[in-house]
Amino acid sequence: MFDYIDSDSDNEYDQVLGQTFFNKYLCVKKLGKGSFGSIYQAIYNKEEYALKLEDRKKKHDLLQNEAAIMNYLQGENIPKVKSYGFTGNYNILIMQLLGKDLEYYLNKLKKFSIKTVCMLGIQMLNILESIHEKHILHRDIKPENFVMGLNNNSNMVYLIDFGLAKKYRSIKTLVQYPLIMKKKFTGTARYASINALKGYEHSRRDELESLGYIFIYFLKGKLPWQNIIAKNKEEKYKKILQKKLEISAQELCKGLPKEFEMFLEYAKNIKYEEKPDYQYLHNLLDKVMKDNKIKNDCIYDWTLEEEKNKYETTNDNSMDINDGKDKKNDNYYHIKVNKKIYYNQFEEPEINCSSACSIF
Repeated sequence: MFDYIDSDSDNEYDQVLGQTFFNKYLCVKKLGKGSFGSIYQAIYNKEEYALKLEDRKKKHDLLQNEAAIMNYLQGENIPKVKSYGFTGNYNILIMQLLGKDLEYYLNKLKKFSIKTVCMLGIQMLNILESIHEKHILHRDIKPENFVMGLNNNSNMVYLIDFGLAKKYRSIKTLVQYPLIMKKKFTGTARYASINALKGYEHSRRDELESLGYIFIYFLKGKLPWQNIIAKNKEEKYKKILQKKLEISAQELCKGLPKEFEMFLEYAKNIKYEEKPDYQYLHNLLDKVMKDNKIKNDCIYDWTLEEEKNKYETTNDNSMDINDGKDKKNDNYYHIKVNKKIYYNQFEEPEINCSSACSIF
C-alpha cells in the first residue's frame, strides 16, 4: 500500500529525486510512500514509468518477490515489469506507471454507485480468478491495491503490490499446500477473511471474502469494524474478528441488492481446498446490473470529472519534457519538474542490475 502525496516531503528517500537509476531512469517526482518504501515517477526516452524503492538496510526483501511474481503473471491487469535490481542502499523495481487507487476515489466521493461497484467488481473478480489459475495468492486484497490505468487504459483496473504474494499449490500436480493453523496474520485486518484473522493459511476463498467486504465498503462508504480502539495490533485484530463473527452477511448488506449478501455468504462457506465457482459470482454481479438496467460502459462515478480536468491548465508541479536544444548534444532532452531542470540521454545504455530470481 502506498499513500499518494501531492508534494515532496523531507524524508530519507527525497535524496533520490534527480538521480538516474540503471544509467537511464531519471527519478523526477515522488508519488507515494508506504511501510516498506516509496514510489516515484521516472522518465526515460520521454516515456514515464513507476520506480519503486525498498531500503536494503531494513532487510524486508519484498520487492524481489514482487518483481518475480509480477513478471510471472504478465496479465493485462498486472503492471508490466520493466526492470529490477539494486544500487547502493536500494532495491529497485521499474514498472508500468498507473493511475490512482480505488481508495483515493472513495475518499473523494465518500461512496460508489451500484453501477461503479459492479463494473469494478467484474474486473476485480476476473483478476483474482486469473492469478488463482496461475497458482498465486495475493494475500493483501484491499482497495489501495486496485488502481486504475492511464490514458488508453484509464478504464482498466490493475492489481498491484505483490510483495506478500505466494504460491498456494504445486504447479505440476495442482495439489494445494496443506492447511496450516496458528500462523502470524498477513494482510489488512479491515478486509481480511475470518479464517485469515483466526490464523489459518490463506486460500482462494479468503481473497473472495475480502472482495465481498470491499464491495460493501464501496457501496456504504464504511464497515462496522472501522475505527475500533485497541491497545495494540493483536487486540485490534481480535476485536475485528469478533465483530465479523457477530454480524451476519444479511445485516452487513442491509439496504443493498440481495446478490451482494449472496456473494459474501458463498465466499465465507468455501472450503480450504475447494475451487471457487467464479462463474456463479460473475452471474450475481451480472444480475445486479440487469435488474438495475446498468450498461457496462466504463463510465465510473469519477469519469466525467476527470475528463473535465484533462482540459484544465497544469500547475507548477506539472512535468514538461522538451528536446534538449539548450545543449549541443542532440542526444539529450531536459525535464522540468518543480522549476528544476534534469537531463537524460536518448540512447539506451547497458543495465547493470541483478535480475529478479525465479520463485519457481
